[in-house]
Amino acid sequence: MKKSWSARMAAVVLGASFALGAHAQQEIRIGVLYPLTGPGASVGAELRSALELAADIINNGAPGIPDLPFSAGKGLPNLKGAKIKLVFADHQANPQTGATEAERLITQEKVVALVGAYNSAVTATASQIAERAGIPFLNPESSSASLTQRNFKWFFRTTPHDDLFVHNAFDFLKELEAKKGIKAGVVASLNENGLWGTETTKLQTKLAPEFKQNLVKQVMYPAKTTQLTSEVQTLKAASPNLVLQSSYTADAILSIKTYKELGFSPDMILANNAGFTDTDFIKTLGKDADYIITREVWALDLANRNPLIKQVNDLFNSRYKINFTGNSSRTFTGLMVMADAINRAGSTEPEAIRKSLAATDIPGSKLIMPWKGVKFDATGQNTLGQGILVQIMGGKYNTVWPFDMASREVTWPMPKWDQRK
Repeated sequence: MKKSWSARMAAVVLGASFALGAHAQQEIRIGVLYPLTGPGASVGAELRSALELAADIINNGAPGIPDLPFSAGKGLPNLKGAKIKLVFADHQANPQTGATEAERLITQEKVVALVGAYNSAVTATASQIAERAGIPFLNPESSSASLTQRNFKWFFRTTPHDDLFVHNAFDFLKELEAKKGIKAGVVASLNENGLWGTETTKLQTKLAPEFKQNLVKQVMYPAKTTQLTSEVQTLKAASPNLVLQSSYTADAILSIKTYKELGFSPDMILANNAGFTDTDFIKTLGKDADYIITREVWALDLANRNPLIKQVNDLFNSRYKINFTGNSSRTFTGLMVMADAINRAGSTEPEAIRKSLAATDIPGSKLIMPWKGVKFDATGQNTLGQGILVQIMGGKYNTVWPFDMASREVTWPMPKWDQRK
């Protein structure tokens, strides 16, 4: 009788676990699954750099940053100084490729855990493979709310999800009117049509009437489109004051170029992170990126509240000549959380790592994120994360909400394209 796929995978995982257990002091292989080529390559490169920095700190320390976990260096102390070995896989922003690569990492590369995968649609398929194989999967960045609604046992997510993020946007608009006297006016949305954008659209549809916002038009476009002319013309015809937008890097850049070309100039664009917080966004668009507000989970100007933010960002910048973004800071944090769990488990056995992840309780003072900490609920969702909003001004991200955390006042409305200097 042939063994089932699940049985074969379990045998592979068990063998890998025993093999790694015998050599724990040497190497712990963690699979990391990200878009290293294709439309997400630019953000993938930043996420890879963040992972490499985290692994280097875990393995070799970070002198001068004593409040950062593993800063004393020399590997995982509860595993006799075992070093983290990152095994990279490129999913090319393709869900099927992500699933195939996840299986390869587990069966051929013998990883004891997976971290990834940025794109929500890829995280969905890759984590299914990990779930069937009984391998811990930690997701630092994907925000589709449904990912932690699948009753998975092996899936953990450190970032807040879109239910919270979209709520944040509407909370902001409500407070903007109540505290600043600024009304959003007529609202429209432009979202990519993958899992992330589709779920965001549904949430916006649900929340707009609850928050008494006049959402008149919702436009969706193919996630890998190379032109947005018809979609922007549709938006322009609706004459919105505010555009809510969810786009990855290439299409976020394309949309702003198309807005300018077609003379579409709403009072404000309120974006849902992703492409709008990729370093390439400001680098490519220059001054045309200014004034946009985007939800975030990290900002350098919050260092006045948490010194770790500047200390670790300085280290990142010295090596890679870029600052952290909301994307890369979450990826860095994800690997640190996984390493913490493996160290507390004192084992590379998957079930021990899973139990350790479930028991995670890291205070905000040990993170570079402006969160209360990391603590997972029964679904694998971190309950202590939170979102912020930033506005791009002078090529920099400035925290503007929550208002009590703001480093500058909101500038609203944006100047029209022909009125910008």
